Parts: sequence; structure tokens; C-alpha cells
Amino acid sequence: MSDAELPSLRPVLNFDPELLLKAQAVRVVFFDVDGVLTDGGLYFSEAGETLKRFHTLDGHGIKLLQRAGITPAVVSGRDSLALRARLGALGVTHTRFGTEDKRPAAEAILAELGLTWSDAAAMGDDWPDLPMLRRAALSVCPPCAHPEVLGLCDHVTTRQPGRGAVRELCDLLLVARGVYAGLLQEAAR
Repeated sequence: MSDAELPSLRPVLNFDPELLLKAQAVRVVFFDVDGVLTDGGLYFSEAGETLKRFHTLDGHGIKLLQRAGITPAVVSGRDSLALRARLGALGVTHTRFGTEDKRPAAEAILAELGLTWSDAAAMGDDWPDLPMLRRAALSVCPPCAHPEVLGLCDHVTTRQPGRGAVRELCDLLLVARGVYAGLLQEAAR
């Protein structure tokens, strides 16, 4: 079958129009790690090394954000070699590790980028994420987040943490920016 004979690829994702409007201005996304980029479990080797499981869908979504001009940033209460290696492989350079007080960490990143909270989305799952979630123009959490976080967020993903929840937010932002369909067509060539 030649390329001309291939069927047209049409996006199947569908987001609420009000949610897309909230997402249009987003230029930076703050991600928590445990319970967002991972399943929330903490795995320790015999030597005490922290092991983390990341999902490739989420990683590809972060790469697509960067291609679309949206900056991914990570603010985490924990630090580990596994986390740093994964973020390094994804090209995520705006990071703060080992901080329980996430608001000043996120505000420092906003200052570095010359942005404000009105330019930001945040994704978290527990109380330490509330200061970011309350201030961001768009707040998102996975379905197993703490009830107080679930009650606050603009969007609760259908996908679980560490299993595509981050990708769902990335796709939402790409659709809101109007680049999703083009990126999909480009990938399918």
C-alpha cells in the first residue's frame, strides 16, 4: 500500500471544551513524581537504593510537550539516582529534588522562565502538592489521589499514575495548543 492509499489518521481524544480553554495558556507544567510519574510505590534494593518504575507513554508525552514549546518541570519531595537518570534521558532540566515545601521551589522555576502561575499547570496527588495545585491555572491529579486533592483539581485523569496519567495531561495540553493532530500525523508517516 502506498502512502497515498493509507487511510487518514483522525485523533480520537476528546476533552471538555472548558478544560481546553483553561489549558490554552499553559507554558510550563509542574509534575510531582511519586504517585504521578510513578505508581506511588517505593521500592528499595538490599543496598537501600531507591528503584522507580516509569511508563514510556508518560515519557513520550513529556518529549512531545517540549516539541510543542511547553516546559516540563519536576518538583519532588524525594531524590534518587533513578529519578535523575530518567529525567535526564527525557531532557527535563527544570527540577527541584528533596523539597517538601514545593511552592517556593516551583516559584523559583517560574522566575527562571519569566513566567507566572497563570502560565502554569500542575499535577500532584497529595497534600504537599496543594500549594502548586491551588495556584496553577490548570490543576490535574490521578484518580487515586488523596480526596482533598481530588476535590480541588480541574481534571482527574482516567489513567492511573505511572501508567499513562502524565501522558493524558500532556495530550490535553497538546490538543489545547492545537498541535496534537499535526504531531499525530507526523508520527504516523
